[in-house]
Amino acid sequence: AKTEALMAGYDEAILLNSHGYVAEGSGENIFIIKNGKAITPSLNENILEGITRNAVITLLKKELVVDVEERPIARSELYTADEVFLTGTAAEITPIVEIDNRKIGNGEIGEITKQLQDIYFRAVRGKIPRYKNWLTPVYDK
Repeated sequence: AKTEALMAGYDEAILLNSHGYVAEGSGENIFIIKNGKAITPSLNENILEGITRNAVITLLKKELVVDVEERPIARSELYTADEVFLTGTAAEITPIVEIDNRKIGNGEIGEITKQLQDIYFRAVRGKIPRYKNWLTPVYDK
């Protein structure tokens, strides 16, 4: 799917599940923001239970006080979302500003996504003590 997306001039593929609902990126989980609420496919949608996805859900709820709903997402909801972003170990939090040549929101990185990126990067760099248990040193002291 990613190869086809790249050949068509896109940066990433968004996969649908067997019922036609949004599942995930080619190697990332997906979130949309609509009316201040975060929505992501539920684990019942046969998606990867990503570690970064779980961290993002925690940060959205506890730090940004954003409601998170896990449910099926229709493809059309991508086009009407205020914000869309992908999450993953390599992707971290990657904003999506256009899907299928359609602008998402105003075509710029959304405010919730910006705030989430900021707090996520601080958490994974050990700058927020309450999330130090998320980190595993890979060096000798």
